[in-house]
Amino acid sequence: MLTSAGILLHRDRDGTVEVLLGHMGGPFWARKDEAAWSIPKGVLDDGEEPVAAARREFTEELGFPPPAGELHELGSVVQSGRRKTVLGYALAGDVPAELVAAVAGRPDAGDWVEIEWPRNSGRVLRFPEIDRAAWFDLETARIKLVKGQRPFLDRLEALVLNRS
Repeated sequence: MLTSAGILLHRDRDGTVEVLLGHMGGPFWARKDEAAWSIPKGVLDDGEEPVAAARREFTEELGFPPPAGELHELGSVVQSGRRKTVLGYALAGDVPAELVAAVAGRPDAGDWVEIEWPRNSGRVLRFPEIDRAAWFDLETARIKLVKGQRPFLDRLEALVLNRS
């Protein structure tokens, strides 16, 4: 089983917790919105510490680094299909709106994947892993986020409430 690590960036907007999510790229996700978003995450390199992987993957997938700050463990989830464990980390912070808006359509930044599309066609096409990013309140994020990662939202909410 693969292990990934990712950051759930969150901010407080007038008493409302918002999280930054990335919409998964490629033709399978192109027309989907509900359960088609993810925390920026990726597979750990051999011997890599999960926190370092989470920071690296955030930068690689979104094209800009996460804000400075302490990461707080959100535990792990097993993605559907039971092929990947995702380690989640919460990070309080904000990023300029222009960086978030620029995630869409940047051929020069972010991770790209090559997949055969349509399946069994022999054609290999290249797509961004994350094709756009946006901030969502927790209620909306529970609809947008892929099902396997939704427990991170509950854990984040508990973490934020315990700090207040």
